[in-house]
Amino acid sequence: MPQGQPSVVPNDGLTTRQRRNRPLVFVHTGVGKGKSTAAFGLALRAWNQGWPVGVFQFVKSAKWKVGEERALKVLGETGEGGTVAWHKMGEGWSWVQRDMASSEEAAREGWEQVKRDLAAETYQLLVLDEFAYPLHWGWIDTEDVIAALRDRPGTQHVVITGRNAPQALVDFADLVTDMSKVKHPMDTGQKGQRGIEW
Repeated sequence: MPQGQPSVVPNDGLTTRQRRNRPLVFVHTGVGKGKSTAAFGLALRAWNQGWPVGVFQFVKSAKWKVGEERALKVLGETGEGGTVAWHKMGEGWSWVQRDMASSEEAAREGWEQVKRDLAAETYQLLVLDEFAYPLHWGWIDTEDVIAALRDRPGTQHVVITGRNAPQALVDFADLVTDMSKVKHPMDTGQKGQRGIEW
C-alpha cells in the first residue's frame, strides 16, 4: 500500500471521499503487548482532530492509575482538541478479583451504556478497552455487539482491544491487528514497570 493508496478499489458506487470517511471498527487482539497502547494512540489522533472521545475500560481495575487515562483527561480539559470521557465499568475487574458474578454484571451494564452512547452519537471515537474478554467469556453476546456496531448511526469509529477476540467480530471488523509476542521481559522474570506497563 504505497503512499496510503489502496491496492483494490471496490466497485461499490461510493466516491473516494465517501469511502474514505466511512466509520470503522478496529480490533486489536492477540497475546502480545500493545493492544491498548495502540488504541490510545488512536484516541490521541482523534483528540487532535477535535473529536469527542469515549474510553470504556472493561477489565482493568478501577483502582489502577494508568498513564493514558491521566494524559487523555488532561488533554480533554485543555479546550484545544476534542473532549475525553473515561469510563470504568463498575469497579472494574482485576486479575486477582474473585467476584466474577458482579464483574459480569458490571460488564453487561457497561455494554448497555456503550449502546446508549452509540445511539446518541455521543463520541466520534469509542475505545472499548479489554472488551474482547467479556465477549470471549460469554458475558456479552457477540452477535448483539456486531448488530449494534453495524447499525450505529453517523460516523463513529470503534476500537476494541483484548485477547481472544471472537472470530465473528474479527470477520466483521474493518481493521484487525493480531499482536503476537516474540519476546517479553516478563519471560525472564522481570515485573512490569512504571512508564512501560502503566
